[in-house]
Amino acid sequence: KKGLTPIKLREQAAKFAQETVKEQRTSFQRYGVWGDFDEPYLTLLPKYEAAQLRIFEEMVRGGHIYRGRKPVYWSPSTRTALAEAELEYPEDHVSPSIYVAFKCIELPEDFATFKDLELAVWTTTPWTIPANRAVAVNPDLKYSIVKAEWAESDRTRHLVVASGLVERLEGLLGATLTVEKECEGGALEGIKYEHPVSGIETPLVIGGDYITTESGTGLVHTAPGHGQDDYVVGQKYGLEVAAPVDDAGNFTSEVGLESLVGANVLKDANTKVAEMLEEKDLLLLRKPYSHKYPYDWRSKQPVITRATPQWFASIDGLRSKVLKAMDEVQFIPENFSNRMRPMVVGRSDWCISRQRSWGVPIPAFYRKDDGEPLLNPDVISHVRSIVEEKGSNAWFELPIADLLPEEYRDAADEYEKGTDTMDV
Repeated sequence: KKGLTPIKLREQAAKFAQETVKEQRTSFQRYGVWGDFDEPYLTLLPKYEAAQLRIFEEMVRGGHIYRGRKPVYWSPSTRTALAEAELEYPEDHVSPSIYVAFKCIELPEDFATFKDLELAVWTTTPWTIPANRAVAVNPDLKYSIVKAEWAESDRTRHLVVASGLVERLEGLLGATLTVEKECEGGALEGIKYEHPVSGIETPLVIGGDYITTESGTGLVHTAPGHGQDDYVVGQKYGLEVAAPVDDAGNFTSEVGLESLVGANVLKDANTKVAEMLEEKDLLLLRKPYSHKYPYDWRSKQPVITRATPQWFASIDGLRSKVLKAMDEVQFIPENFSNRMRPMVVGRSDWCISRQRSWGVPIPAFYRKDDGEPLLNPDVISHVRSIVEEKGSNAWFELPIADLLPEEYRDAADEYEKGTDTMDV
C-alpha cells in the first residue's frame, strides 16, 4: 500500500468501482429494477467530475469555501479526516478515564484563604492533557470547595467540584468530602492554575451548557485542538489551538515533554500521561469508562479529534436556500427529511477535504515559501476545463504550469499542487 503512487491507487480504485457497478447492474436487472443501464451516470466520468468542480467554483465565488485549522475527526489508521457519516459508534469501547487535580496559582479575593486549592477535572482521553489550554466551568451551575480526606492516609486536598457531584465523587474517590464554600460558576473566573506539563499559568474560563453534572466533576479539561466545544470556547478567549499529534497518531516534539514524544495516542500515550500525572501527585483516580466512541467505518479502528488545516464549506450563507430546496424535494420515506434537516439547521460548516488519492481533487495550489493557498474561480475554471477533457487523473499527471491559468504560469515554480480530494 505504501508503495502505491496516487495514479496507481486511483487506477485500482476505478477498476474496483467499475467492477462493482457491473455487479450491481446485474443484480438490479435480475430484481426487475427499471433504469437506463446502458448509460448510467457514474461519478468517475469526466463530465460528472467537471460538473462537480463547476458547483465548487460557484461556492468559492460566493465565499462559501475557506481553509482553516479546526478540530476534525481524524483516522490514524487511514490517515485522513472523516465526516460524521463515515463513523461508527460501537457500544463496547472502554476509555482509560482519569480524575486529575490542577494546582491553582492565582485566586480571586473571595478564594484567597484556600492556599492549596486545586481544580478537579475528568477526561476520557488522558493523551489530550498536554494540549490543555484551560479549564471550563458552567456559569449556571453551583460549585463547591471541598476538603477531601482519605482514611488510609494523612493526605488532605482542597478541590473545586460541581456541588451536584459531591456525593458521587465521594464514593468514586474513596474520600470524605466536606463542603467548605459554595459559589456560582461565574465566580470562579479569574482562577489560574499551573499547567501539568509545561508549568505555565493557565486560565479557568466560562464554558457553556455542554458542561453538566451527568458525569465527571463539573469542570472540563479544555483542549481547543482536540474538541469542538473546546475550540469554540478557545476562540472566545484567544486560546492556542494546540494539537501535538502527527497523521499516524503519534506525539510530536510539540507535546512539551521528551518522554512523551513518539507515544501513540490510541496505544501507550494514555498510560504515559497518567503515569506522569501520578509522579507529580496530580492523579486522583484511574477508572475504565465504557461508552460509545467514534470508529472509522472503513478500518474499524478508533478515530481521534485533531486540529489540522482543512478545507471547509460554510453553511451559514446557504442555510436558507438549502432548507427551501429541501421543502421542494419528495423524500421516500417522508420522515427521512427529519434526519437531514437538523444537520442543515445545526451545522455551521462541513469539512470537505480528504487526505486520500481517489476522488475529485481540490484544485488548490500552495506557495512553497509560506504555504499560502491559491484557490479562486479562475484557477478552478481552468482546471475544470482540463478535467472535462482528460478526467481528474490529469491533476496528478500534468505539470503545475499546465494546470495553472496563463496569468500564473510564470510563477509555476513557486507553487506546489495540493493533494487533498473532495468529499461530497
